[in-house]
Amino acid sequence: MTVRVREWSVRVERRSTVVGVVLALLVIGLWLVALWPGNHVMTPGAVLNTLAGQGSISDEAIVYDWQMPRALTAIGVGMALGTAGAVFQSLTRNPLGSPEILGFTTGSATGALLSLTVLGPLALPTWFGALAGGVISAAVIYAVSYNHGLRPSRLILVGIGVNAILLAVNSLMISRADFYDAKSAANWLIGSLDGRGWSHVVPVAVAVAVLVPLTISRGPALRMIEMGDERARGLGLRVEGERFVLLALGIALISTAVTAAGPVAFVSLAAPHLAKILCRSGTRPLVPSALVGAVLLQASDIAAARATGHLLPVGVVTGLLGGIYLAWLVGRRAPLKQ
Repeated sequence: MTVRVREWSVRVERRSTVVGVVLALLVIGLWLVALWPGNHVMTPGAVLNTLAGQGSISDEAIVYDWQMPRALTAIGVGMALGTAGAVFQSLTRNPLGSPEILGFTTGSATGALLSLTVLGPLALPTWFGALAGGVISAAVIYAVSYNHGLRPSRLILVGIGVNAILLAVNSLMISRADFYDAKSAANWLIGSLDGRGWSHVVPVAVAVAVLVPLTISRGPALRMIEMGDERARGLGLRVEGERFVLLALGIALISTAVTAAGPVAFVSLAAPHLAKILCRSGTRPLVPSALVGAVLLQASDIAAARATGHLLPVGVVTGLLGGIYLAWLVGRRAPLKQ
């Protein structure tokens, strides 16, 4: 189906549109559930009354100062992870080509960890450290992988190696940090949404509002690259230039997510694949991938909070699900073919 607005025309797939609407409604529903801290604190009716402007001062503090920033951060981080995962899996033409396996997520975590434990947040802001770490790791991986062209299989293998090195560097920094910095960094490296406030929501919201639409605008180029470099060049695409832009957008999205919630596992790996299944698409749809990412992270955070009373970080839940999912994915032969 083609939608035309004056001189502009956009091709819209009906199933993807329906899936996107359902996922958006599910995101809203989970957001409302996330605003409820549990019956031991306040009832669901009290949450609705507070949203309607009829809650008490204490209820407003719970909903607007505690629950809502955490829920909105989960949505933003989930969308960033889902979109970045779709970009990297399409560029590598492999469902295992997620940023956490390629080393980009770990690179962002290394930069953020460096600013937290070695230099101090006053010397280097955490967001800048995460962005710098992601950019440097991406540059190294890209440079080592490039040999008369970029082969997806080579990129994945180099990324796995760099990821292992960066994990060792992260462990070294934690082991040499003082006790309180090391404990804080170790908790952050698991991936957590605890204690998130409006100071976390605003930068995530701004970054997602800018980066996700920019990435979606490069969707046609991404789909052509996913068909193969030769075919893309035959269609007149400047492959290397578009790949560089998409890599930059993906790194920026990953850095945003890592700064806000730490290196949360699983979401960027699974969201694009699940979106592809739901939409029955030959490619990894960007908008559904972003929404699936938001659903996965919100649902995992709600499960973690309800099961343990906010004692279990969301990264533990997503890591557990990710291990099961990865074992199932590797067990299938078809997705591993180029």
